[in-house]
Amino acid sequence: MDKRATSIAKKHTINGLLTLSLTAVLLSGCSGNNNNIPSSASPSPSPQANTAQNTTTPPAAKTITTDEQPSTVYYEIFVRSFYDSDGDGIGDLKGITKKLDYLNDGNPDTTDDLGIGGIWLMPINPSPSYHGYDVTDYRAINPDYGTIEDLQELVTEAHKRGIKVIMDLVVNHTSKEHPWFVDSAKNKDSKYRDWYIWAEDQGRPANGASAAGSGSTWHSLLGSHYLGGFWEGMPDLNFDHTEVRNEMKDIGKFWLEQGVDGFRLDAAKHIYEDLLSDKSQATTNKNVSWWQDFRKAMNEVNPQAYIVGEVWENSAVTVGAYLDQAFDSSFNFGLAETLINSVKTEKDSGTAFTLERTYNLYSKISDSHFTDAIFLTNHDQNRVMSQLDGNLDHAKMAAALLLTLPGNPFIYYGEEIGMLGVKPDEGIREPMRWMTADQGEGQTTWEVGSNNADDVSINVESQTNDSSSLLKRYRELIALRNEVPALRDGGIRDYTSGNAGVMAYERITTEDQVLVVHNLTGDEQIITLHPNVEGISYTKIQKTTADKVTLNSDQLTLPPYSTVIVD
Repeated sequence: MDKRATSIAKKHTINGLLTLSLTAVLLSGCSGNNNNIPSSASPSPSPQANTAQNTTTPPAAKTITTDEQPSTVYYEIFVRSFYDSDGDGIGDLKGITKKLDYLNDGNPDTTDDLGIGGIWLMPINPSPSYHGYDVTDYRAINPDYGTIEDLQELVTEAHKRGIKVIMDLVVNHTSKEHPWFVDSAKNKDSKYRDWYIWAEDQGRPANGASAAGSGSTWHSLLGSHYLGGFWEGMPDLNFDHTEVRNEMKDIGKFWLEQGVDGFRLDAAKHIYEDLLSDKSQATTNKNVSWWQDFRKAMNEVNPQAYIVGEVWENSAVTVGAYLDQAFDSSFNFGLAETLINSVKTEKDSGTAFTLERTYNLYSKISDSHFTDAIFLTNHDQNRVMSQLDGNLDHAKMAAALLLTLPGNPFIYYGEEIGMLGVKPDEGIREPMRWMTADQGEGQTTWEVGSNNADDVSINVESQTNDSSSLLKRYRELIALRNEVPALRDGGIRDYTSGNAGVMAYERITTEDQVLVVHNLTGDEQIITLHPNVEGISYTKIQKTTADKVTLNSDQLTLPPYSTVIVD
């Protein structure tokens, strides 16, 4: 859910002094993060003190503030690969509508759906490419996927089940085949000539390395050179042109008026960051200013629209800048890498320690109007199960970490059944596996699913009634998140476990707090629980993913690869 108030808070300028001081806080915090985890548990109170705390009123609580992050679980869908409703081998919008009950049937008492609360649709506009990230018509639906009426039906049915629908909006560049660009290239007097960036027209040298892709960012056409940071088939738009900015704001409004609940903004940091030489705070400020303008325009249609940006950066300061009245969320790429590394190495990475400090920064920048966008992998990265070498225990642990942390977790389609996939990109966007057979009702066939062809267990049919399956674990974890308010909406506070193989953190709302403890290893682990910074002790197991979890006095015993919620 987005936390933005209907009336926008006053603008907070991120001046250099604030940025430098907050960066210093983050860096000083991180210095004790990954490699300095104590080898033994933190000192625990004496038995007498421990008994007293369990039987008497705890000491006066120390006031600790934490920003809540009301959230829901999102599911990223590549429409072409998801579900085919008409038998042409290509997934479509009607297919997604047909499978909504798999995602969330609207009944919290059932256990055979995932229980997600949001869908992110990868590009659905017309495009000459299979992926859709080079658009030829911003106000239409790719005919392979259906019609605007099909989208409206999907949104209506999704809303009945409590599911929000956001769509990819690709405004940094168009397709080379977009009518605007075709006219711009052919006619130097075209009204669209200045909608793109032509080196000769602007007196710029046609050289320089791309900040977005590889190789040169300039491409030759009809005697001129145009800017295309990602690829020659994706010419960049000129956002210094007023008509371009106004057109993109109008396009955003158009889709909100069709009923979508917001946008995932592709390549959000590259609006003005074209070349490697453009990387600077001034360029970031210019990008942020544009997205603030875009946000204001969207508020005219839907002030509650959820906007999440792709800012592929590991710098919290850079990412945080976009949370100042521009985006509700920005994808946390650094966290994704850390979570995968933690489960692969079976060692605590200091995740909570870092997040707590990062969120303090985001809170100051956004006036507490932010929600993190967390994920394991997406359509641009090798799939989780491939990165984890097919290790099911590690995949379950990765899911447990993702779904017990703050923010809106995003699950890439097929992640919940352990689909494999490695680059090139087609290999990480293969057809969703619904059944054991390669073909059947709804199964898309546009691409041969070579990465998943040899394992008959990687499909929904096989895993639905398997109590030990990855799909079952995802359903349980999402249900747990939806059930426990502190997991769904709380902030985070670090909690030292004293064990390098155990990750622990507190999830906190104004009315509730729980302790989350993960045994990342294949061995039983025992840790000593200690009072938190407010002097409060955790004494009761609330939920767990495994049998044989015990809490005797302050000794918590964790079976291999288990997660426990303590209150």
